[in-house]
Amino acid sequence: MGAGHDHGHTHTHAPATGTAAAAYRGRLRVALSITLGVMAVEIVGGLLADSLALIADAAHMATDALGLGMALLAIHFANRPPSANRTFGLARAEILAALANCLLLLGVGGYVLYEAVQRFLTPAPTEAGLMIWFGAVGLVANMISLTLLMRGQADSLNVRGAFLEVAADALGSVAVIVSAVVILTTGWQTADPVASLAIGLMIVPRTVKLLRETLDVLLESAPKDVDMAEVRSHLLALDGVQDVHDLHAWTITSGMPVLSAHVVVDSDALNAIGHEKMLHELQGCLGDHFDVEHCTFQLEPGGHAEHEARLCH
Repeated sequence: MGAGHDHGHTHTHAPATGTAAAAYRGRLRVALSITLGVMAVEIVGGLLADSLALIADAAHMATDALGLGMALLAIHFANRPPSANRTFGLARAEILAALANCLLLLGVGGYVLYEAVQRFLTPAPTEAGLMIWFGAVGLVANMISLTLLMRGQADSLNVRGAFLEVAADALGSVAVIVSAVVILTTGWQTADPVASLAIGLMIVPRTVKLLRETLDVLLESAPKDVDMAEVRSHLLALDGVQDVHDLHAWTITSGMPVLSAHVVVDSDALNAIGHEKMLHELQGCLGDHFDVEHCTFQLEPGGHAEHEARLCH
């Protein structure tokens, strides 16, 4: 309650277990180990078979390994407790890691596309038999990692970035195997750069989508599953609520949406119901319809907004 004003505040806090990605830390570690192993295998395979597709997939694997490592590091920092100066702790570290992953993926995608064009201009023979074996190893390993990360990608942008990278790798392994089969059966060596081109084209669109979602968080856009007009409508439907202003909703990090609002309440209704019950009703209204972990409401009597405006000027 603010001194001299009929203000009220209520907060609901994010779960004590930390950010959404923290629950999948162990699975990310396993996926990182698998990725590093397959990367080494595909580098050897690409050199032995002189296959650009295998080298391209190994390069993407290297980026995945770096991305998974950053994701784990971000989880470590994001789950450190808040301080007086960093009131939400370092939760945004996860989003920054997702942004870095996007930039790395775009770089790798561009490199693969460039090398594929170069191979079109200067064809080189490849050992298709070796391509199939190494591609199959990569595919099996990627499917294991995808299974580990499937659940977490729905909860965390950080985990989703890792999931999309591994998914692109799995598709890349399929492209490697298909191109090797084509070379074995038809002798068409251009299948190798075609597969590389396909890998590059698979990387870029998914990365752009993830980049857009990451920038929405950094620019503090409203969470995509929270309709602000609907939130306002629900709050205004409560008995005694006359107006809602300074309504804001944004996301600190994956799984941590927050909302704040100034709620103008009829003085007679507020005196009759009481501040505490009014705050409970507002909190319950949001809790029943929207998944927002941290809410702050400021209760104001009618005419108080004009009073605040005069003070600001």
